Amino acid sequence: MTGHRAVCGLVRSSYLVAITAIMLGCQSAPPSDSLYQDLGGLAGITRVADNFLYHLGRDDRVIDFFAESDIDRFHEKVIEHICELSGGPCEYTGDSMLETHRGMGINDTQFNAVVEDLILAMEDAGLGTTAQNRLLSVLAPLHQNIVEH
Repeated sequence: MTGHRAVCGLVRSSYLVAITAIMLGCQSAPPSDSLYQDLGGLAGITRVADNFLYHLGRDDRVIDFFAESDIDRFHEKVIEHICELSGGPCEYTGDSMLETHRGMGINDTQFNAVVEDLILAMEDAGLGTTAQNRLLSVLAPLHQNIVEH
């Protein structure tokens, strides 16, 4: 009987180790502390920027604000800005949001339209809701420098 108990104990211990290993292996990785990584690094941010330009270009609510823009520069600065704000290795070299938007008369409705376009761009790039919300929360303080009251 002693040998039977030892075997049962060994089987039980092996079973618990196996179950623990399976559970740990099946758990999804915890979200990264780096928003930059969660956005897919520079490649992911570039996809978002590409999609963002596409949506802005089709949005009659805001397209007129970009009529005189250097689109290549705008694209580059969107990538730099998101990269820097998300904790990536980039440095934003563009003008401040206040300088860029001064005198444009942007209201909350137009600001929200651009945010909708960004959300569509992030969805098109395959970003999850958590990463989207984290980026939006980083960008939200820019509202005060863009919208004129």
